[in-house]
Amino acid sequence: MRIAVLGTGMVGRAFAARLTELGHEVTLGTRDVAATMARTDTDAMGNSPFPEWAAEHTAVTLATFADAAAPAELVVNATTGSASIAVLEAADAAGLAGKIVLDIANPLDHSAGMPPTLFVKDTDSLGEQIQRTFPDARVVKALNTMNAYLMVDPRQLADADFSTFVSGNDPDAKKTVTVLLESFGHTDVIDLGDITTARGTEMILPIWLRLWGALGTPMFNFKIVR
Repeated sequence: MRIAVLGTGMVGRAFAARLTELGHEVTLGTRDVAATMARTDTDAMGNSPFPEWAAEHTAVTLATFADAAAPAELVVNATTGSASIAVLEAADAAGLAGKIVLDIANPLDHSAGMPPTLFVKDTDSLGEQIQRTFPDARVVKALNTMNAYLMVDPRQLADADFSTFVSGNDPDAKKTVTVLLESFGHTDVIDLGDITTARGTEMILPIWLRLWGALGTPMFNFKIVR
């Protein structure tokens, strides 16, 4: 597929690299191409400057959000949750119409420090907000309950013997995303239902964050035993 990955941070880079390994045509979306290619400092997570990463991943192209999304069959929202709506607006609503938008972001609010809280929960979700803002897009929430490395390469942990979830209103979009997740190596993909079920997976984050603190590693996941 032609896939646009919006966001050039750790998550976006992990997705772009894995997708190209699997033979997809990948474009990373950014707000300002020249500024992104001029970066010389590591980011807040300690990741190398983008030009260094790009030099090692020449199959991935870089474009503005709108130019990345326009030709794509599937758009991955790999942005910070607080910026997701604005980034998708920059990608242009017309450019998202009819396309699958795979939303892997979380509505984390870091304003009070660590651990972050959720800026939406219980009666709404970021996934729903994206679907309401872009009604012609086919939004699927998935993979937001694990770190970026396990999202794209689940066999790093317990040979992928754990669960992941999909939420969305469009059955065909969820099937396409499920096939993609299985190509990554996910073995137990649970369809929770419509996009309102994203409230549940987003609200996993408070316990996920505390498990990270207790275990001292983000390399863990949830398995639904049934």
